[in-house]
Amino acid sequence: MKFLENEIYPLGMGCWPIGGKMYWGEQSLGYTRSDDDVSIRTIHAALDGGITLFDSAAAYGAGHSERLLGEALKRRPDALVVTKIGVGIDEASKQISFEPFSPDQVSPAVEGCLSRLKRDRIDLLLLHVNDMPVAKADAIFNELDRLTDAGKIRAYGWSTDYSKSASAVSSRDNFKAVEYVMNVFFDAPRMQTAVQEEGLFSLIRSPLAMGLLSGKYDQNSVMASDDVRASSEEWMEYYKDGRANPDFIQELDAVRDLLTSNGRTLVQGALGWIWGQSETYVPIPGARTEKQIDGIAEALTFGALPAETMNEIENLVKRIPHEPDRPR
Repeated sequence: MKFLENEIYPLGMGCWPIGGKMYWGEQSLGYTRSDDDVSIRTIHAALDGGITLFDSAAAYGAGHSERLLGEALKRRPDALVVTKIGVGIDEASKQISFEPFSPDQVSPAVEGCLSRLKRDRIDLLLLHVNDMPVAKADAIFNELDRLTDAGKIRAYGWSTDYSKSASAVSSRDNFKAVEYVMNVFFDAPRMQTAVQEEGLFSLIRSPLAMGLLSGKYDQNSVMASDDVRASSEEWMEYYKDGRANPDFIQELDAVRDLLTSNGRTLVQGALGWIWGQSETYVPIPGARTEKQIDGIAEALTFGALPAETMNEIENLVKRIPHEPDRPR
């Protein structure tokens, strides 16, 4: 898939885990055990492993993830940075807010990202409001067109699971990408059709199901109380009450041998499954340590799962379409 100046990025690093603490009121929405020095080394290890796309957001760590990327990539202008706006942040208190995002907030939000990233221009800026009505999103994108013309961003897109929303704005000249959920457990048939028909760049978020497809967690594993995966939020599907969702563990057990065929780890198999859907898709698994990113980067040497293996997995897993009928 060609993007911007004919650049091709088969794999990215998701930077939510390195952001550290972030809260919505008293609810923790960050990952635990992040360490800034380790995070910097992890970003450098990603570069060494051939990963040059980094996916962040103003919301991740209430700005902290972007600041770490800015520090780690200050001598790597060739690295492609994706970030997102639309969620309010307070860096001092680590609070984020989901108040309505309006066009007058776009320019200040972009300037904040540029400052934290230590960059003059953002490669790809995504709207970070999944269910924003199209009419309101259009007003946001009008502002992003202005900032594109001003050289502040190269292109923009939408982090959304609504295929109709993505299709509705896909004709905009600077709209290039959609970021959406898809993994062994969750399907995205309508979005896949939309991005292929419109020629959009696909960033696949949650390709490892928030770590569940790493194989590190079973029904006896308990997430730390301040980890987002211990959240009681309705959208936390992979974990329930701070433990791995037993339904997904059962699904994983059914395909574990297929995902780990030909010497792959579970992580490499799960990423190979994404490429088995289309080699143009760019999964962006989150990583917090050098060991994690090394294993992720090694997936590049294996590539897509064979068609026969893909078909066997399809017959064993009852994948769930991950798209509501319409924005709320």
